[in-house]
Amino acid sequence: MSGSLSGGQEAARAVLDKAAHENFPVAPFFVPRAWRADLMAVYGYARLVDDIGDGDLPPGGADAELLGLDRSLADDSVAMLDAFEADLGRVFDAGSAAPRHPLLRALRPTVRRHGLTPGPFHGLIEANRQDQRVRRYASFQELLDYCELSANPVGRLVLGITGTATPERVRRSDAICTALQIIEHLQDVSEDLRRDRVYLPEEDMKRFGVSEADLAAPKGGASVCALVAYEAERARDLLNEGTPLVGSVHGRLKVLLAGFVAGGRAALRAVAAAGHDVLPGPPRPTKLSLLREVGATLRREG
Repeated sequence: MSGSLSGGQEAARAVLDKAAHENFPVAPFFVPRAWRADLMAVYGYARLVDDIGDGDLPPGGADAELLGLDRSLADDSVAMLDAFEADLGRVFDAGSAAPRHPLLRALRPTVRRHGLTPGPFHGLIEANRQDQRVRRYASFQELLDYCELSANPVGRLVLGITGTATPERVRRSDAICTALQIIEHLQDVSEDLRRDRVYLPEEDMKRFGVSEADLAAPKGGASVCALVAYEAERARDLLNEGTPLVGSVHGRLKVLLAGFVAGGRAALRAVAAAGHDVLPGPPRPTKLSLLREVGATLRREG
């Protein structure tokens, strides 16, 4: 039994450690301690469901066993997502036993403390189910619909944890989260293609004369770079649409939200600095560029 507990703690830690590699600060030191714990609980949930959907779980099958499955099913994303959703039900069912997975056990008090609803959590699971079925997007609108499931729930959960949700703030948050998702897809074009996924809309690829063979090249040609620049500008427009969210709140929450926006802006700068050639590897912002963007965002929205 102690070995199982240890394995669960290691599985949870492997997920949470990925927070350090995100484009934006997940739960920085300056936010109140209670918020920090709750933000990390939500991050752990979102990161784990993505790792399940992407097949990025640590080898050995510990997560499958934690969810009540045979370890041999750890690579079966559909079975894992089903088991994960069943365990999520225990988070919201006050009369049930504790969730099996330690990251879901950590989520339970966060959900109860803030009265969070199941919808955003189920949206993230459904996005990863969609990733198993849909590997190409015909239009930008289809991609936006996907982001409604894969990205926007996270911002809504942040607003729920901080008690600041209003319809207008949710709208602004959705724009920011969708922008961050698109930017991540731009950074990860090559990695996504290796998973047989393309998040660049087919209508835009056709417009710029880009084929999937072009995306598989070690370096991007002029047409690929022009396409990436076009999608980056769309993401920038969404960030601009959402940025007034920062000015609508106060105190440490303002700085936290500025960090999310700044992460997107710094990533876009890194993509532009690479000449919009993302194929050799994901262009990543430096910490200094992120801090500069935080300061610039706070000055604009102060």
